[in-house]
Amino acid sequence: MTPEEFSKLQYPVGKFSAPSKYDMESRRAAISILAAFPAEVEKAYSKLKSLDRFNIQYRPEGWNAREVIHHVADSHMNAYIRFKLTLTEDNPTIKPYIESLWAKLSDSRDMDPIVSVDLTRAVHSRWVHVLNNMEPDEFSRTYFHPESGKQFTLDLALSIYAWHCRHHLAHLHNVINN
Repeated sequence: MTPEEFSKLQYPVGKFSAPSKYDMESRRAAISILAAFPAEVEKAYSKLKSLDRFNIQYRPEGWNAREVIHHVADSHMNAYIRFKLTLTEDNPTIKPYIESLWAKLSDSRDMDPIVSVDLTRAVHSRWVHVLNNMEPDEFSRTYFHPESGKQFTLDLALSIYAWHCRHHLAHLHNVINN
């Protein structure tokens, strides 16, 4: 496999690139991706189940479909909490976590991914509600990420997680279609 082919499997929608500007239109577009994502994951889950492909990796040395679905729930729960912390505290320092180790825990390895499909639906329902009720200036609030040493605005975080939805949904579709 060439490096280009590997990169396409790893980043099927391309690497994240921050928007050049943030406005209500870009926010609405990102929020609609988050709103639609749970139904898309549920469709992918149904296809993966019918094909018996939960244990298939989306790329060599990558996670399998089961782990991807559980990862999304883990990641988006953390994101939702980061948004709530940022909306209620002044530039909070968020708690990072080691995704690769979380994926090795028994819930990610063994449980039926429908549990995380349901969890993703619930988290996104609350998260989208919060996002739709934020004032425009609240999107410029920041949190500090100690691993990167950088501050993130909620505008940037929203665009990252909209990309994250598309990124992992493409991984699941790669498992379904190959």
